[in-house]
Amino acid sequence: MNDKINVLDNGYVRLVDVMGTDLTPVNAARVSYAKESQELTERDVRLIKFLAREGHTSPFRHAIAQFEIYAPLMVARQWWKYIVGSAHQEGTGDSLDAWNESSRRYITEEPVFYVPAAGEWRSAPENSKQGSGEPIDTHFGRRATEALELHVKEGLAAYTYAIENGVCAEQARLFLPAYGMYVRWYWTASLQSIAHFLAQRLEHDAQAEIQAYAKTVLTLIEARFPVSIGELLTKKEDA
Repeated sequence: MNDKINVLDNGYVRLVDVMGTDLTPVNAARVSYAKESQELTERDVRLIKFLAREGHTSPFRHAIAQFEIYAPLMVARQWWKYIVGSAHQEGTGDSLDAWNESSRRYITEEPVFYVPAAGEWRSAPENSKQGSGEPIDTHFGRRATEALELHVKEGLAAYTYAIENGVCAEQARLFLPAYGMYVRWYWTASLQSIAHFLAQRLEHDAQAEIQAYAKTVLTLIEARFPVSIGELLTKKEDA
């Protein structure tokens, strides 16, 4: 199985580690009866369906996954806002999320930036203050790409000049165009929290770039928890 999938032009999601299987929530739910399954049966699948359908989500918190993610800062910050918010919403999040991100205070590796191709720029939506609409004209798209590439080039030159002249890394990074710059982080979360993230970020009105990452997370996690993740997301669709 490929545990690393590329996303966008330079990004990726890598499944680093997993604790548990579809049996994990089953056995967690049955512990009060001092029962345990050794292999997944139809009876166990029915229990998973029941737990997800009825909102008994605590058994799904015993299954854990750890990801390494490399994404533009605009994706990382939207992802992080979800993590912070979910932990304070009753019944939707849990305290098992962990997040550790690379920082340009400490590293000076070559910056990498997300630059949409000419056909990837989107128009503003007609009836909303956020999100995006249809693709814009490719003629302007080419000009937008060229302008962004120039902006990145100038920012990199200023950043390099500052570093070479003794400016500390934590201040030199001010010269870098921020939102398109790739950052790397580790995200560890319970299966319930992952399902909640997917339910939010797979929606058609989610930002296209974070949708791409959510689809990748789904591909990686459903290979390990095909029944549980399917039922948790089905519950969202039925709501």
